[in-house]
Amino acid sequence: MLTYVRHAWAEYLRPMLQRPRRLQVGALCYRKSGGEKQVLLVTSRGTGRWIIPKGWPMRGKDAAGAALQEAWEEAGVRSQKRPKAAIGSYTYEKTRDEGWGVPVETLVFPVKVEELAEEFPEASERRRKWVSPKDAANMVQEPELQEILRGL
Repeated sequence: MLTYVRHAWAEYLRPMLQRPRRLQVGALCYRKSGGEKQVLLVTSRGTGRWIIPKGWPMRGKDAAGAALQEAWEEAGVRSQKRPKAAIGSYTYEKTRDEGWGVPVETLVFPVKVEELAEEFPEASERRRKWVSPKDAANMVQEPELQEILRGL
């Protein structure tokens, strides 16, 4: 009987009670320095943890265009090269201002950094840091994003 209840919970009831994931887009900003690939991480505004620039889809922009916009606003990244496709996705629980969490899936687009501005919209709210993909994987918290970074 207990096995039946567990199965019913896991396969039928739990999925019906879960909120659907919201979609975000993220920019995995990279460059080559001395023949080695580096990625740019920024701090989140709330907790100060290391993340990639990301945000909600934008009216009038496709997912890749929104990722480029987030790279500019959060990290000061400029790139003329538009990403063709996402290189992966990761999930996490976004804590809302009200204190409750929202499940989010983030599509990750590669963005080759051509210019890095000193002044950008969120410069006073974030720090940014160039690191190797391996170091970046150790700095971010999301396991699926860690795997994307390790695969670079």
